[in-house]
Amino acid sequence: MSHTLLSTSSVSKSFEGVCALRGVSFDLKAGEVHALVGENGAGKSTLIKIMTGAEQPDAGTLTVAGRDVPHMTPALARSLGIAAIYQQPSLFPHLTVAENLALALETGTVWRRVHWTARRNRALALLEEAGAAIGPERLASTLSMPEQQMVEIAKTVGAAAKIVIMDEPTSSLMDDEVDRLFNVIGMLRTQGAGIVYISHRLEEVFAVSDRITVLRDGETVATRDTRAIDRSELIQTMVGRALTAVFPKRPVAPGAVAIELRRLSNRALGIHDVSLSVRRGEVLGIAGLVGSGRTELAETLFGLVPADGGEMLLHGEPVRIESPSHAIRLGIGYVPEDRRQHGVVLDMAVASNASLASLDAVSSRGLIDRAAERLLAESYVERLRIKTPSVSTQVGALSGGNQQKVALARWLSIGPEILILDEPTQGVDVGAKAEIHALIQDLAERGIAIIMISSELPEVLGMSDRVAVMRAGTVSGVLSRTEATQDRIIALALERP
Repeated sequence: MSHTLLSTSSVSKSFEGVCALRGVSFDLKAGEVHALVGENGAGKSTLIKIMTGAEQPDAGTLTVAGRDVPHMTPALARSLGIAAIYQQPSLFPHLTVAENLALALETGTVWRRVHWTARRNRALALLEEAGAAIGPERLASTLSMPEQQMVEIAKTVGAAAKIVIMDEPTSSLMDDEVDRLFNVIGMLRTQGAGIVYISHRLEEVFAVSDRITVLRDGETVATRDTRAIDRSELIQTMVGRALTAVFPKRPVAPGAVAIELRRLSNRALGIHDVSLSVRRGEVLGIAGLVGSGRTELAETLFGLVPADGGEMLLHGEPVRIESPSHAIRLGIGYVPEDRRQHGVVLDMAVASNASLASLDAVSSRGLIDRAAERLLAESYVERLRIKTPSVSTQVGALSGGNQQKVALARWLSIGPEILILDEPTQGVDVGAKAEIHALIQDLAERGIAIIMISSELPEVLGMSDRVAVMRAGTVSGVLSRTEATQDRIIALALERP
């Protein structure tokens, strides 16, 4: 029988009187993938922070390789062979990929001589092992979210860790990249490593894990062999109730065309000849492989980098969107993919975040009316079921799914006519995902035109009225809801238009 690499026993942790973990026990064996699942706020992030030394437990025991570790620190965790891949990559933007890998993996004094060729070659080998086609000389600031994640995976491969914690490692990856990650997991397992796998994508949990532990409200509610539990039972265990509809799509009679693109191009972002239209009340899903231009198209529509060719029409009238503030005035909202960098301001309160795009509505004579701001935020906390102690709480203290809901609240507060959602449920648990999908359905029924970018094909197929597939910066095909299948979307994503 495999020996135990890591275990926690009766671990508890509170923050400012709020209990995050209550008597949690968990163990990881050599050569296994042990999935840790639960809704946002269930305590998963707090537990892995304790495993990696980022937080100290208030009570309970952490054991690594059979020895109790009373005071885990990040440095000690690394020396004990613990490595973590987090949902939000932590690369230094002004360093190259090779330098980021070296910083994480190389040892020696500050004054040692750097062997640049050897460093580059090692980076190449690690990236290849991780299945990442990324040049070692590229600056980290030029990498997309999925590419950053692949570099983090390469770091873990290079660390030769025995205990690997993967926190939503596939949240921004497409299917082919997920397959490569699973190959890496297989390699780590054969080397005797154990993997703690955290994901809201339950199909992945069933595909890759040996055991599943469910956390709910900071407590361990079940640990089961993966083969002994099915999807519906697992969801019910996670949320404490039966989940009837993850994709609550209802038909909506489409209205007039809200936005139309005619051969829209943006040379700076690699977008060319994009022709699309979206009607009021319609959800247009945009699918495609990483690097296909999906996010770049969203940034063009929102004026982050203005288009330099073609036409854009809003409600039949030609417009040229020069900036995000111009887009907002025109009734366009944009929830970006990287919520921590662009979607929310972590050091600001929930109330301040919710009103950022609609300051006129909560201001009087140039001064913010804090009471009005608080009322606005409280209405969205209730409507979106945002789990927060109060609207004065900093957004950085919330779980990932609740941060995403705050990002949504900001743009809903402007009363948008067109809403662009880039990976709206990335890193969000099944309960919150269903709530966000229900909200998207509700917004469509109110006549808002929705452009939804997603790497999750079930989400694209489940929520879209039509699906536009992008490849190499342009649209390779548009499918109706009845025409759209995973096979057809993948074929259009791979073939040259």
